[in-house]
Amino acid sequence: MLTAISGINWGDEGKGRMVDLLSSDYDIVCRYQGGNNAGHTVINERGKFILNLLPSGILREDVVNVMGNGMVIDVKHLVEEMGRLTDAGIKITPENLKISDKAAICMPYHVERDCLEEARLSDKKFGSTRRGIAPSYGDKYMKKSLRMGELFDMDALKERLADIVEWENLTVAGVYGGEPISVNAMAEHLKKYGEILKPFICDVSLYLDREAKKGKKIMFEAQLGALRDIDFGIYPYTSSSNSIAAYAPIGAGIPNHKLDLSIGIMKAYSTCVGEGPFTVEYFGEKAETLRKAGGEYGAATGRPRRVGPFDAVASKYGIRMQGADEIALTKLDVLSDMDEIEVCVAYEKDGKQTTDFPFPQHLNDYKPVLKTLKGWKKDISGCRKKEDLPKEALDYIAFIEKITEAKIKYVSVGAEREAYIVF
Repeated sequence: MLTAISGINWGDEGKGRMVDLLSSDYDIVCRYQGGNNAGHTVINERGKFILNLLPSGILREDVVNVMGNGMVIDVKHLVEEMGRLTDAGIKITPENLKISDKAAICMPYHVERDCLEEARLSDKKFGSTRRGIAPSYGDKYMKKSLRMGELFDMDALKERLADIVEWENLTVAGVYGGEPISVNAMAEHLKKYGEILKPFICDVSLYLDREAKKGKKIMFEAQLGALRDIDFGIYPYTSSSNSIAAYAPIGAGIPNHKLDLSIGIMKAYSTCVGEGPFTVEYFGEKAETLRKAGGEYGAATGRPRRVGPFDAVASKYGIRMQGADEIALTKLDVLSDMDEIEVCVAYEKDGKQTTDFPFPQHLNDYKPVLKTLKGWKKDISGCRKKEDLPKEALDYIAFIEKITEAKIKYVSVGAEREAYIVF
């Protein structure tokens, strides 16, 4: 059984919370793309955890966690993240964490280039998290990356590193006028953190293939959402990897296997971190009220998220891109204090309406068409069955299902692991 958990919208939909919940039924949880540029927040009986690189299944002792070849891994950040979890009593061993030898390494000079370019762009910036993700993926496709498996032969690695650093300095020092990168400093960086990580690095492709053939249940965990996918998102305001579910077997290392189930995660309202078009965006007091109610601040950066009503146009597109068989609707409880709840049912341009998601470069020309639904004005955080929800909340869910043409199976009504309802 191979299942993908992926975001329907702009990211920050609550995937980590759902992976943590559903992972109790799985043997393996695998991250297949992205780096430490986004965070998954999980709250359980052990406390609150923000995971940037580690799969969310790491919080369950009987689950094996895999970091796939489609990721870019900042080795320093990973070691520090592992240390924080270990300090909190989370067991991390080579038996429950396996890192692909083919995953690219995100280097300090990638972070430097990311920061230099955002500074150069000034008010035209893309809203990067400045953690080196775009330069890392760029170098990967330029065949200038170092990979995790190379940490086992530091002599050969340092020889390659010298050539790569010479090339990197053409940009960092020659174009941006930054401090030249030191080969020795980079080699020491890799040696220091590589020694800690080497026991966890292996051929995860071989491991996952064997386990899948044994009938083990594997869950693939995406970072960000469909609208941040490098191909199908709001380009160029996207991430630098494929966050769609179809990429999961490839980014994990088992392209010879097919998904059995795709579960899409979307919020009961809209949120967006970073730059780019966001058709349904609220502003002023209206935005701040919703932002505070939902605690909408980036898990990786702490940046206030842009917020707005549920966007049926973007969500229907995201559901199609993710091939979602089932939907988990998160944070329904955040809307509980509202007398009325708005939903974007279409986009409008020049007096014409559409329910088809436009080409990204045209999005700023559209305005949202809003429909108002009645709120329930009742705390639903204690509801655990469909029948416990107020009629207005059930009507809201039914309306979202109808307008997006998707089946909502899970509804979260709180941040805690048990605060959800199965429909």
